[in-house]
Amino acid sequence: MSNHLDFLLKQNRLWSQSIKDRDNEFFRNLATQQTPKYFWIGCADSRVPANEILGLLPGEVFVHRNVANVVVHTDLNCLSVLQYAVDVLCVQHILVVGHYGCGGVKAAFHNIRLGLIDNWLRHVQDVRDKHRNRLMALADPNQQLDRLCELNVLEQVLNLSETTIMHDAWARGQNVTLHGLIYGLEDGILHDLKMPVSTDNELLSYYDAAVNRLFALAE
Repeated sequence: MSNHLDFLLKQNRLWSQSIKDRDNEFFRNLATQQTPKYFWIGCADSRVPANEILGLLPGEVFVHRNVANVVVHTDLNCLSVLQYAVDVLCVQHILVVGHYGCGGVKAAFHNIRLGLIDNWLRHVQDVRDKHRNRLMALADPNQQLDRLCELNVLEQVLNLSETTIMHDAWARGQNVTLHGLIYGLEDGILHDLKMPVSTDNELLSYYDAAVNRLFALAE
């Protein structure tokens, strides 16, 4: 076990040195401030690391992750991080980022029992059931899963936009925009699902347009 830890500590030192080689003052400056413009709400999947995907350094993106990138109004962990990001850090962009091939979405779609997490994935099943007819109309099972991964992102953007935290921020004129993105494991590319939300007006019209666009592209 200690060999594994030694390996990680060695990797950490190599990484730290590589950063200092580029900017010897980087960590000193970083320790005195945190001013990210971006807040990433993503999946806990180890293959989807926020900073690396965005090509950003430590301090440039604030991150919250959970299984299947779900935003639930009763999840005080997520809401606490959201409030800190919006009210204290004053981020300008909130990115809800899902990914194709998400194990949580697959389990939810096929009713695969995994244990305690089944209760969490019930939220994704609600998304599946909401769009069941259109999903089942797709002939390709892989396409069905891809659409559900995308729909799950859009649903979480909608949930996010309906929190009191976002309503309060927009009411006081704060400049913060929500975005839904999907990441491809096979090519490392992020795709914009085109649901930018910067006001609590016409939320459902933004959502409906984004959903219809997904299924139009699938036809």
